[in-house]
Amino acid sequence: MKIFTILFTIIAFGLIVFNITLVDWKAPLEGDSVVALITIFAALCAIVLLQILRLSKRVEKQQNARK
Repeated sequence: MKIFTILFTIIAFGLIVFNITLVDWKAPLEGDSVVALITIFAALCAIVLLQILRLSKRVEKQQNARK
């Protein structure tokens, strides 16, 4: 599971970097820039969800060790 979350986090960071290059900073809410901004936001959400999953698995592992 740890490798899964790390791999998809790296992919999400790659998507963020790629889409930052696609944003037209003079008009960020027009044309393809909107799609790039939505994709950046979605990738950030994915990173947050993956980190929550990773943290919950760590807590679950610690709780099982105490029992």
